[in-house]
Amino acid sequence: MNLNETSFVVHQKSLSLRNRLSPAKTLLVFSVFHCCLFGGAGTLNALITGPCSNCHTMHNSQDGEAMATLGGESGASPNPYLTRASCTGCHAMGENSKIKSIGTTMIPQVMHTDNTGDLAGGNFAYMLGMKGSGASDAKGHNVIDFAGEDDGQLYGPPGGIVQFFHNDGGTVNDTNLTCAGTNGCHGYRYNGASPSGITALGGAHHANVDGKCDVADTPANSYRFLFSVRGLENQNPTGKWQNVSASNHNEYYGQAMPKKLGCADGISCHIVGGVGPPNHTISEFCATCHGNFHTLTTTSSSGIGTGTKPFIRHPTDLALPNSGEYADYNGDNSYSIEAPIARAGVVPDAVSASVDPASGTDVVMCLSCHGVHATDYDDLLRWDYSEMVAAGGASNSGCFVCHTTKDE
Repeated sequence: MNLNETSFVVHQKSLSLRNRLSPAKTLLVFSVFHCCLFGGAGTLNALITGPCSNCHTMHNSQDGEAMATLGGESGASPNPYLTRASCTGCHAMGENSKIKSIGTTMIPQVMHTDNTGDLAGGNFAYMLGMKGSGASDAKGHNVIDFAGEDDGQLYGPPGGIVQFFHNDGGTVNDTNLTCAGTNGCHGYRYNGASPSGITALGGAHHANVDGKCDVADTPANSYRFLFSVRGLENQNPTGKWQNVSASNHNEYYGQAMPKKLGCADGISCHIVGGVGPPNHTISEFCATCHGNFHTLTTTSSSGIGTGTKPFIRHPTDLALPNSGEYADYNGDNSYSIEAPIARAGVVPDAVSASVDPASGTDVVMCLSCHGVHATDYDDLLRWDYSEMVAAGGASNSGCFVCHTTKDE
């Protein structure tokens, strides 16, 4: 029995390599289980159903042939948890569809050549030159899961907190950055029981919470399997894993004021279960590697400043002011998928098509400006920074979605 012969339903989490990788799991999902796991409408606590043989092989052998061959993988070596493929084998097939359909099963792709667009987590194909304006290691995260994605300039993640071994690639670097696990984004990170790859996601697909993720104490109930991140995963059947329009998108979780990251309880990235954002926001998740770009000024890191202007680095997890240029976000206060915002307070129950700076809960986040896996622009930006020209008339695009008067 193969995938074309079998139909089953699993309700998902994904970004895989993408940001679910799940951001994949937005971003960002990283796990081979997704190969057979996605199909049908999502619901809370949507658990895997269907033949085990679609995802698992007992001995990686059938009729003398290897079985770990999904997504075109060689199958020569067996995988952890007896799976039939790796993260990339399922979610990075390199074909012309952003969502791969096999029977009734839908598999979100984080590397593809689909000209109709990308999933919310972005597309590693831009880095490899399979899509867009040409290959460049500056366009995305340089995960070792893909050959040829080494960073030619940087060894460690830019913006590492300047203390102990966190900066200059002392922990995560160009030689060990992966989709999931200790040196990755998805699943448990720096957890001795789940060191890397698929092992960091063990059981997550079978306990998956799809939709509103407001607990986030395991990968399974975290946004896009990003441990400790809260959020609302898009449940619109026409926008699964995508940000499509003002009324059809993911809802990201943020906070109205950035924190001073450090080693003390409540502000440390070292939490129960491994490494994760202490306040469950997507920006703090990014800060676990790029901390100096997000923390308030500390004794060892200059950070973004004091939390009030003038900032020395662009702030995140900060409420949009209800005054001046910011009060007219996107010109008419409609939600922009080019420069999306996060919601502070509680994870919303439903998608909102509007942004209200007066609420004090609509906030700037990392993903307001950056993609997750990769984009067609340097630094994973959502637009070409060189084309952002003050008084250039680029109304409601790029930087000017928030800075609405500076394009005039």
